[in-house]
Amino acid sequence: MKESQIPTPFYIIYEDKLRRNLNLINDVRTQAGVDIIMAFKANALWRTFHIFKEYGFGFTASSLNELMLGVKYLGVKAHSYCPAYTENTIIPYLENSSHITFNSLDQYNRFAHTAKQYNVSPGLRVNPRCSVIETDIYNPALPGSRFGVDASQLEGNFQEGIEGLHFHALCESTSHDLERVLEAFESQFGKYLDSIKWVNMGGGHLMTRADYDTHHLISLLKDFRDRYPHLQIILEPGSAFTWQTGDLITSVVDVVTNQGINTAIIDASFACHMPDCLEMPYKPAIEESIELTEGKPLYRLGGNSCLSGDFVGDWCFPKPLKSGDRLRLKDMNHYTTVKTNMFNGIQHPDIVFCDSNGDCRYLRQFTFADYESRMS
Repeated sequence: MKESQIPTPFYIIYEDKLRRNLNLINDVRTQAGVDIIMAFKANALWRTFHIFKEYGFGFTASSLNELMLGVKYLGVKAHSYCPAYTENTIIPYLENSSHITFNSLDQYNRFAHTAKQYNVSPGLRVNPRCSVIETDIYNPALPGSRFGVDASQLEGNFQEGIEGLHFHALCESTSHDLERVLEAFESQFGKYLDSIKWVNMGGGHLMTRADYDTHHLISLLKDFRDRYPHLQIILEPGSAFTWQTGDLITSVVDVVTNQGINTAIIDASFACHMPDCLEMPYKPAIEESIELTEGKPLYRLGGNSCLSGDFVGDWCFPKPLKSGDRLRLKDMNHYTTVKTNMFNGIQHPDIVFCDSNGDCRYLRQFTFADYESRMS
């Protein structure tokens, strides 16, 4: 099946682009001598996990569903982190994890002894209070953050059994952002590093972005390893694995004009299928659009839901849009399918996989039964 034959809307994932990213991440992993594992919060399309498995990547889990998905389809144990474990969840986590990070000293004191009984390495999330993220909703270093223990809380309270420290302060960030955070981490928590076994540097390392300085990243990580050769170093990026590996193909279904604003209504929804566009917010690239040009038509894009704010804009096009025109919203394979919802009963776009030969097949087609089964 060819892509042009597939009815919209649908997400499409390209094997060759996915492998390009995996090869790059694998090179960084090898050259820096660190472990790089997948974070399912960015992408959890398990029908593509056989490709990740070829490269031997592990995973991090922050929920029991992510935990079981990785164990089932990658066949390895997780590096687990959850803001709060409970008596009902801790044992399933421990049965399926190699490392586990606790968010607070109270959580550590409550469950670390049990972790040792299951031969799981316990660690503590720390907060170096170094803010390099501009968007507050994605910034774990904001004042009052619920994530991690700061240096003042740990002073005099460092437990002998803590085997690892975990910090996460990046979001689609650069290696130079990591350098700033690492300096803050080391200055505040460096005195504990000789007594632990591993450091998890969290996610947000967007090493597959075209302008990312992978040489600087490798040098930074190697220098850290030289200072602490006994430590296992772990990175757990989310977006980097699936950055620019897939798109959302949609069609214009109507064009409406109100007070001089032209809105092309599409058969997809920002609120339901691209919520990051509204949360971040950001405007996705559209392949068919052009740079703003005087005299060329300008459109905002509106989703096909009843939410008034289900729109993003504006884009310029070489000619007027009409019903039936197909648009490619680019880079829609991370923080999309994991965040979709069925508000308004809007049907999910199908999910399509295109192999290296250009042959496409459905990974999943959604029906009324999917909506019905979610409702009670």
